[in-house]
Amino acid sequence: MDALSLLRQQYKECNEWLNATMVGVTSDQAHWKPAGSANPLGATYAHALMTQDYVANLDIQAGAPLATTTWAKKLGLSEPPPSEEITAWAKWARLVQVDLEALKAYGQAVAASVDQMLASLTDTGLSRTVETPFGSSTVQFLISGAIIGHTHNHTGEISCLKGLQGVKGYAI
Repeated sequence: MDALSLLRQQYKECNEWLNATMVGVTSDQAHWKPAGSANPLGATYAHALMTQDYVANLDIQAGAPLATTTWAKKLGLSEPPPSEEITAWAKWARLVQVDLEALKAYGQAVAASVDQMLASLTDTGLSRTVETPFGSSTVQFLISGAIIGHTHNHTGEISCLKGLQGVKGYAI
């Protein structure tokens, strides 16, 4: 299997894990505020989806994210996430109200967009360096780390947040 095929397969699987973990999540569970500094499940889910969107469409393709264009008014978020410093996200995460069905629909659109981007890449395109808010990265690293790995990380957080509320986390 070549690198592009592997990345497409891994991307498909990370979303299968995320979607399976989100099955059965209620609005109350999505908005439950855990003790300490952990974010509520709904905000974590939104963050995972928006990161895929921004990394693929803004960082890799130098275009506009779905969240700021065709999906700007239908994301299912009571307010957009902060665009300033990353520390503002913690406050936003505890205030935002999420519409899980709208977020799931946005997630499907993001998955289709990312898969289309992956299908358009070449081996040479994977090694291309792009500038991000966090510095320079290759396209391959952004896909494997900032999209696939990041999604898996937050799927684990969502699973834990479900478990802390007394329900099964991962679908297995």
